[in-house]
Amino acid sequence: MDSGFALIWIGALLIIAGVVYAASQALWRGRLSDARRSGTESQRASLEPQQYPRSFSLMIHWPAIALILLGSILIMMDMVL
Repeated sequence: MDSGFALIWIGALLIIAGVVYAASQALWRGRLSDARRSGTESQRASLEPQQYPRSFSLMIHWPAIALILLGSILIMMDMVL
């Protein structure tokens, strides 16, 4: 196996791992929106969140961003070499 192919495979695996990690963190944090009905009928049940979802922040997802960035760098290094 050529070293160029190895860099591409490792980079691709790191990118996939970063995306899966980011998605799993968002899913494990719970529902993205709150569609539960309250006691008042004036509020409509909606899938839109009432406030900014806390599950999407750089502080939570920095490992996923680092994996994706590292994988991208490895793939780009193979293109340059």
